[in-house]
Order: sequence, then C-alpha cells, then structure tokens
Amino acid sequence: MQVKLQKRRFDLDWWRVIAIALVYLHHVGMPFNGDDFHIMNNASSKVLDDVMVFFEQFRLPLLFLVSGAGTAFAFSNRKWSQFLKERSKRLLIPLVFGVLVIVPPQTYYENIDLHHSYGSFYGHILDYLNVNHLWFIENLFYISVVCIPLILFLKSSRSVDFRNLLIRLGRLKLGMFAWVLPLLLIKLVSKTYFTDDSKDILNLSSTLFYGFFFIAGLIMASTPTLWYCLKKYRKRNAFLMLFSVLVFYGYYFLPDTIASRFFSISTRWSLWYVLSTVLGWTLVITFLGYGQVWFNKKSRLLGVLNEGIYPFYILHQTVLVVFGYYIISLSSSIPIKIGLLIMTSLPIILIIYRWGIYPFRILRLLFGMKNNR
Repeated sequence: MQVKLQKRRFDLDWWRVIAIALVYLHHVGMPFNGDDFHIMNNASSKVLDDVMVFFEQFRLPLLFLVSGAGTAFAFSNRKWSQFLKERSKRLLIPLVFGVLVIVPPQTYYENIDLHHSYGSFYGHILDYLNVNHLWFIENLFYISVVCIPLILFLKSSRSVDFRNLLIRLGRLKLGMFAWVLPLLLIKLVSKTYFTDDSKDILNLSSTLFYGFFFIAGLIMASTPTLWYCLKKYRKRNAFLMLFSVLVFYGYYFLPDTIASRFFSISTRWSLWYVLSTVLGWTLVITFLGYGQVWFNKKSRLLGVLNEGIYPFYILHQTVLVVFGYYIISLSSSIPIKIGLLIMTSLPIILIIYRWGIYPFRILRLLFGMKNNR
C-alpha cells in the first residue's frame, strides 16, 4: 500500500516564487553591502548589510523546503527510475548548459583585466569552469538522488508509525518548533569540522543544513496533517519568530568589546549559529502557516510566474553582473545605482525569457522547463 499525497499546494508555489524573487534582490544588493561578490562598488552600505543579514536566514532554507515538498509530489506517480530520469532532465541539463553558457560571462567580468576580449577568455573556459550561483541546482540534484530511499519509505505503508509519531509531536503547541533541535545539532556539529561558508556539495555544514530543510519538505508533503499543525499554531510560531528576531538582532548589534569580555570567539560563533538557525526555522514555519491562509488558491498569475521562475533564476545573476559592472562605475549614490540595476536587469531578464526561451522547445529543455503543449 502506498501513501496518497495531497493535491497541489498553491501556497508552496507562491513561496517558491517569493523565495527566488528574494534571491534576485539579494544579488542586486551584493555589490553594495561590503561582502565579497563578483563585482564590488567602491563604497558599501552598512545599513544594507544589516537588512540583508535578516533575509539570509530564511530565503534559501525556505526554497529548499519547498523544493523538497515539490520533489515528493513529483515522485508520487513515478517509479524511482522515472524520477531519476526526470530529475536529470530538469536539473542536470540546465546545470551543464548553465556552467558552459550562462555562468562564464560572470567569470569574465570578474577577471576582465586579465583578458583582451570575451572570445579570448572563453578559449580558456576549461580553466574557469564553476557552478557559481547554480550551486543550488547541483545540490538539489544530489540531495534528491540521495533521498530516493527516504521518498520510497515515505510512500509506503511502512512509514505509518513514523508519520504518526510526527503527527503526535506536531499537534503539540510547540511541536513543529521542536524540529529546530535536530537542526541545531546538525549545524553545531558540522560547523566544528566544516567551518567554510562555501555552498560546495562537499562542504557538509552547508549541505546537511539545507538538506534538513529539503527532507522536512519531503516529510511534510507526505504527511498532510503537519500542514494543518503549521496553520493551527501559526500565531504561536509568529510570536516565537518575533522573539527570535529581537534576540538575533540584539546579539548582532552587540559590540565586540562587550561580547569579548564574556565569551571566547568560538563560543560567540556557536551562539551566532544557534540564533541564526532558530530564527531561520521560526521564519519558515511561520510563513508556511500563514501561507495556507494567504496564498493557497489557484490563480492565472501564479501559473505564469511558476512556469518562468526557474529560467529566471538561471539567468538573473549573469544579467546582474554584466549590467552591474558598468553601473558601479558611475559617480552616483548607492540607492540610485541599486535602482538602476533593477530597472535595467529585470526587464532584460523578462525579455530574454519571454521571447528568447519561452517559445522554443530546445531552449525550454536547456532551461529546465516542460514542453509547451
């Protein structure tokens, strides 16, 4: 006997669109927040960095959780071999195409002083191959493949006792919040051995952290009662989220001169991991709860956005880097440059998608879209 999954959740489609829109806005701000990016403005904004650090705690976890739920739905009517074929088509083909065609312009502008032209740069492309922002697609493929046994288990009747245990936990007032405990354990232990912030698949502190959200999405999609628990306790989760925001920023703005009096540097990093993880989890479960009230209904706009959001993600950073390279050289303020970057990059991305990708079957395949029937 197999577990029957619930019907499509339109609220998750909305959260996918919102999460990728936030990824786009995050990359718009990267040249100006003082962090390391492919192109950097001469001046940086501390205020912008202070705002962006908040969104960093949930946009990718939310995206991985939604992807996990979507994977469960994609697997529901397929054998594992069919699922693997579908994942390869939707993920590996765009990844290879992206690494060879979409990503190289970013690398070129990052190293533009070393090359006479883009043609001469591309002649040495094998020296510069990098997944870059497409690391999400790479990770999603590997995590999906590794999770095939778990998906098969969740589809079978053998998972009934396990899912019933999660349902009993979820029905408690703090039941869904309690999922943060294994997530904290993963974060703290993995960061002990993998301190890098790299998104490389072999950096287990990153892969295991995002993998937890992916698996959470798989489990929630296979256990509809958990969605009800998120909706039922959304106000309580919202309170925990607001409290987490206050504690997070209280620690974030705590001067180093004060923190160093009481905590060693390793302890301070551990506290940061705890607070950021709790904040990220409470934000995600709160959004998932309220999303069922706000977004869980079909709309024509959602259909259009959901179809185009994947190629939008593949394209966005390359367009931002190309236009941003010239915009940051202007003698204007940071807000004006950010406005210019949005006003130039967003229309170009949409034009490329609508008239350069959408109508053509081969390009739809290369950008991971389904056939346009």
